[in-house]
Amino acid sequence: MSYSKQDIERRMEGALASLATEFSGLRTGRASVNLLDSIKVPAYGGVSPLSQVASVTVTDTRMLSVNVWDKTVVGAVDRAIRESGLGLNPIMDGQTLRLPIPPLNEERRGELTKIAGKYAEAARVAVRNVRRDGMDALKKMEKAGEIGEDRARSLSDEVQKLTDTYVARVDEMVKAKEAEIMQV
Repeated sequence: MSYSKQDIERRMEGALASLATEFSGLRTGRASVNLLDSIKVPAYGGVSPLSQVASVTVTDTRMLSVNVWDKTVVGAVDRAIRESGLGLNPIMDGQTLRLPIPPLNEERRGELTKIAGKYAEAARVAVRNVRRDGMDALKKMEKAGEIGEDRARSLSDEVQKLTDTYVARVDEMVKAKEAEIMQV
């Protein structure tokens, strides 16, 4: 294992990109195909993203339509959507599931804010895991005599600064998303 600042930054950027994707699924008040991006469906002996077993279309501002390609997984798709925590209740129509998007009442806004908080915490954990990997690499390099104690300390400080920067960016992203959710 070797230390690479570029690799650490790339991985931390990946955590932010993942968070942005998760947040795109929390669109508020309007139907969006991205709303279902995070849903995983148990199908074919494994777990697949919804996009690999069905197509999602917006039929109007408050309705999504999920056309499941294989009728044997319709029930699994229905269950995955119901259990996703998005507050959606599919209406089965053959191989098509219609998803009315509920209007955002205060309770629903609170639920979405909590979900956004969970996504943000997962991103913070991912950033901290990258920090841990970087610190471990530095310790191994120091132990192996590849770098000196002072160099290891300065690189550790660099990794910590990167971590602090990326955690702050996660905090900014969740704050912006919560503001978007709470807008009336």
